[in-house]
Amino acid sequence: MRETLRKTLIIRFSSVGDIVLSTPLVRGLRREMPQIQIDYLVRAEYADLLRGNPHLSGLIEFPRGGTLGDLRELRGEIVRRGYDCIVDIHGSLRSRLLCRGVGNVVRVRKRVFPRFVLVHFKKDLYSFFGGAPPVSERYCEPLASLNVTDDGEGPELFPSPEARARAEEVLHPLRGEGMVIGICPSARHKTKMWPPERFAEAAAVLGQQQGAGIVLFGSPAEAERCRAIAEQVKSSAPSVTVLNTAGMLSLIETAAAMDHCALILTNDSGLMHIAAARKRKIVALFGSTVRQFGFFPPAGESIVVEQHDLDCRPCTPIGRSSCPRGHFRCMRDVTPERVVGAVSALLH
Repeated sequence: MRETLRKTLIIRFSSVGDIVLSTPLVRGLRREMPQIQIDYLVRAEYADLLRGNPHLSGLIEFPRGGTLGDLRELRGEIVRRGYDCIVDIHGSLRSRLLCRGVGNVVRVRKRVFPRFVLVHFKKDLYSFFGGAPPVSERYCEPLASLNVTDDGEGPELFPSPEARARAEEVLHPLRGEGMVIGICPSARHKTKMWPPERFAEAAAVLGQQQGAGIVLFGSPAEAERCRAIAEQVKSSAPSVTVLNTAGMLSLIETAAAMDHCALILTNDSGLMHIAAARKRKIVALFGSTVRQFGFFPPAGESIVVEQHDLDCRPCTPIGRSSCPRGHFRCMRDVTPERVVGAVSALLH
């Protein structure tokens, strides 16, 4: 395939973390095949995460709320472009429909069987199915024949000058702080979220102990959660400067804003992977999910806080709307003192 490869398309519609974790694949493919055209198909609302990536030749944006008609039209466009290889790392029904009858398609191995066994029977069979490497490595596996590998340099993002300027504008109230700690207290699923009062307690202690300002990151939908945490921090630690930026920054502007943070305290979320792409120190809280699923932050400058003594973990590969046993111990048993200790250890 190497001799005939001229035009390649990578498909990953969503979501934040998966797209960020696919950037080592893009970089590895460009390293091995410097002359080819590399395009990336992504949902429009996530395109900013890839814009400005010097390893990509172009972006194809699937419209937000796109219909079956949009999918058919897009499939026709892909056929017309004549890609020599399509790398489908999404592997969804939609991506498969898009690739139906189109040339050479390779797909990522999702390790569905060992994941099912681990979730439902708590038996780890990953070693029999290619191991449990990080997702960034799994995304490179379909192109192993081209020597495309994860180089270990981590994910990457490329904020524009405009994104950097917007981040500095929003963070201006923290300009006088000697240190800034970023907090990402939300996630897509509730079983991935440490209780907000715990975040507030940890933030108040860290702000006082480290002499740090606190900045809260999140989407418009997460603004109320972040507001409540900010108010609780202000109430318990009036001397700590707290800035709630939820809903004020785009994803790529958030990436630029994280560059001003000494450390990011976060749930298992897309923002955690953005922090990793900006090479931040990370303390991450994992509840219903575990390392074998491939989404832990890069080792070295990160600490994962999780509750190991539970026979119900993992209860899901992606997260749930509620704890199936009702106790939510995977998060509630994690104390603020333990999290503060992890942050302090990583900072010093």
